[in-house]
Amino acid sequence: MTLDEKVKAMGIDIDDFSPSTTLAPATRIGNTILVSGHVSTGYQGKLGRDLDVETGKQAARVCAIDLLKAAYTITGTVNNLRVRRLLGAVNSMPEFTDQHLVINGASELFWELYDGELHARSALGFASLPNGFAVEIEAIFEIVE
Repeated sequence: MTLDEKVKAMGIDIDDFSPSTTLAPATRIGNTILVSGHVSTGYQGKLGRDLDVETGKQAARVCAIDLLKAAYTITGTVNNLRVRRLLGAVNSMPEFTDQHLVINGASELFWELYDGELHARSALGFASLPNGFAVEIEAIFEIVE
């Protein structure tokens, strides 16, 4: 099964993507795709007050799907893409310390898609995110030939 087929089997409609009209969802430099930060559409609030870790993981998964879709807009396929780095921002209360568990929601999607292939990652807590979204994640993908 190709990665394009696997994405569809995972229930992801890779073509259903509505990028911002004010910035590029992704840009290519050589064999590297830099993907802009994507927010957890449908999930707003602070982790540790409004949302629990499991809900935060779902929010991070939403971000990961949009990251994949944004990278796809550059190549027209995910077959030759590999995620190399994620930077996750979690809108959280000062005492909340499970940002890494929240961003696992994104990492787990990529682990499933890429059969356990690992990527570099940072998970940080923020006092606020744009429009009160719970999570924002950006990514770096490599195009492998």
